[in-house]
Amino acid sequence: MLAEYVRDAAMTAAIFGFFAMAWFGWALEAPPPAWRRYLYAALTVSALAMAGGAVQAALHWSDGSVFDESVGRTYGIVVGIEFAVAGIGAALLGVARRQSLIPVWIALVVGVHMFPIAALLHYPAIHVVGVLITATALATIPISRATRLHPSAVVGVGTGVALLAGSLHSLWTTFLSW
Repeated sequence: MLAEYVRDAAMTAAIFGFFAMAWFGWALEAPPPAWRRYLYAALTVSALAMAGGAVQAALHWSDGSVFDESVGRTYGIVVGIEFAVAGIGAALLGVARRQSLIPVWIALVVGVHMFPIAALLHYPAIHVVGVLITATALATIPISRATRLHPSAVVGVGTGVALLAGSLHSLWTTFLSW
């Protein structure tokens, strides 16, 4: 479940921490009032994980990385496809006046894109994050209907927790290398 290189785990911690903040922020669109303080706490922990990952990446920058020219190009293509599919789907949902489903769609695309990224980076823990995000996206609509929670609250919390867990796992593994 560990990355081949400490720098890659550190960058994963930083990136996942950043995006966990974004998803907890999206959950703040329409959460139950009692959730707000927990969401702000999760935002804070995510920011700390992001900062810790950034510091660890700086400390281990010269230690090597799975990224070379080929991996970098393929990574860019995968992320480009992710952005295009997410954007097109979001636009179609907007035109169809189903804006509340946009975060659910984006989470589904993000979750699915984790699988080729995990394989490309040789980092199995990213598969786990992908499974959790994909499952969150698929479960959001039934949960939202059953509980009358806004979809952004459900998918934002679930996706944020998955990313924060991935960030903390990655950050922890950087300390194991000391």
